[in-house]
Amino acid sequence: MSDSASTAGSTAPAPTDLTEDRPVYVIGGGPGGLAAASALRARGVRAVVLEKSGGVGASWRGHYDRLHLHTTRRWSALPGLPMPRRFGRWVSRDNVVRYLEKYAEHHELEVVTGVEVSRIDRAADGSGWRLSASGGRELTGRAVVVATGFNHTPRLPDWPGRETFTGELLHAADYRTPAPYAGKDVLVVGVGNTGAEIAVDLVEGGAQRVRLAVRTVPHIVRRSTAGWPAQATGILVRRLPVALVDRAGRLMSRIAVPDLAEHGLPRPDTGLYSRVKEGAIPVQDVGLIDAVKRGRVVPVAAVESFEKDAVVLADGTRLTPDAVIAATGYRRALEPLVGHLGVLDARGRPVAHGRRTPKQAPGLYFTGFTNPISGMLRELARDAEKIARRASRTRH
Repeated sequence: MSDSASTAGSTAPAPTDLTEDRPVYVIGGGPGGLAAASALRARGVRAVVLEKSGGVGASWRGHYDRLHLHTTRRWSALPGLPMPRRFGRWVSRDNVVRYLEKYAEHHELEVVTGVEVSRIDRAADGSGWRLSASGGRELTGRAVVVATGFNHTPRLPDWPGRETFTGELLHAADYRTPAPYAGKDVLVVGVGNTGAEIAVDLVEGGAQRVRLAVRTVPHIVRRSTAGWPAQATGILVRRLPVALVDRAGRLMSRIAVPDLAEHGLPRPDTGLYSRVKEGAIPVQDVGLIDAVKRGRVVPVAAVESFEKDAVVLADGTRLTPDAVIAATGYRRALEPLVGHLGVLDARGRPVAHGRRTPKQAPGLYFTGFTNPISGMLRELARDAEKIARRASRTRH
């Protein structure tokens, strides 16, 4: 390692593995990477976390201010350290960051910051992996865990005329607080959890008008019903037949969620779990239902193009908002790192996940690249244990 690289946590890795000259390298210092490193260390395997930013939990630090987990505190903790009760049931963004910092310290993880890995290749001797990193570093590890995150690179659609738009256009990744939009006309594009919550945040923060551009009508669920969290249902049904869960989901939706068709959000015509299997997680309500019912957030058609000060919608409507906030998702951006290894599918997702490694790339693990109905952090924790068990007994 370069002397310029800084470390977080203890400088002493697990004493059972001090002589290991080829550690397991974990790329990414978010929840998935830290959990994997902790689980490996607990099994006596030296794990070195490489984080390109200046500290752990970088992506969480950049999220908008009002963000809280949609999963419960109990089922969002990583292996070996519960989240403090004082964080409440729905943990805030800032407390997630505090927890990740404490987690690295508590488990004495070997975290090297300021190091960005650009490419992974097989080691020259065919045993292990060679990592090309910033500063001209060449690192060799017995195995690699890629945990660079589900929300890695903001995706902004290449709408026709986008570059001519005279209003403000930004991706949701750059949104922090509603204060700059008080008294303004704002169009939020995309009705996933991020778009829905930003729309509500803008209304509560004093925006003069908030419209929500919808391409595909989402499934909306209550975050909690009579004290029962939606995540608990997700855990219970995750292995049931898709058709069965779809039918149950339709019934529960009619009981718990009002029909918003007259307000521009009809019920979806495809099943909830069918959508999940395609990668679309339901929207957990944190105020959207009420805001739509009251006309404070107005659903409109999808965005088709821009023309100077106007946004043209799919139904031909022309809007002239002061600002457009695109909650249009992220790309995994794994191609430069591992695209040459044949381990990604046509959509750029790893062909193997968790404890499984691609047949052509033994010892190369991926975690955090699915969006499970049972909760991302819970599944990251489970993946970490499985990866550690596999890596600790396998010499790649």
